[in-house]
Amino acid sequence: MLKGIDPLLNARVLGALRAMGHGDDLIIADANFPAESISKQTVLGYPLHIDASATDVARAVLSLYPLDSFVDDAAARMEVVGRPDEITDVQREVQSEIDNAEGKSWPLVGIERYAFYERAKKAFCVIQTSERRFYGCFAFRKGVIAPEA
Repeated sequence: MLKGIDPLLNARVLGALRAMGHGDDLIIADANFPAESISKQTVLGYPLHIDASATDVARAVLSLYPLDSFVDDAAARMEVVGRPDEITDVQREVQSEIDNAEGKSWPLVGIERYAFYERAKKAFCVIQTSERRFYGCFAFRKGVIAPEA
């Protein structure tokens, strides 16, 4: 345990978050996501695991992880197949965590399922959660921390 660091963030996750640079993607995936096969194509090469909901994992990650303010898709969600405008409960909850972490309303853009898989393959890493609700899959692009912060 460390002061000021969410206990959900294990050593492997902390190492990956620290190693990531500006513009790298992090995937937070639900329990149904093909994390093992997708992760083999990521920079890290294997999935990370946090046994918690996608909402709790997003909250923990965003307590340390800056979102990229230079792009429009720094926070993205997997769209519901056949209903791309539908926002699920887990997506609403993660949207709230993003807004809280950033201190303002932040767009959570939709990405079609197979396009999301392609983005995930190019990510730095995938964190698979124990989220059982469908469409609990998110992509966060890392931003920067200003020198004065």
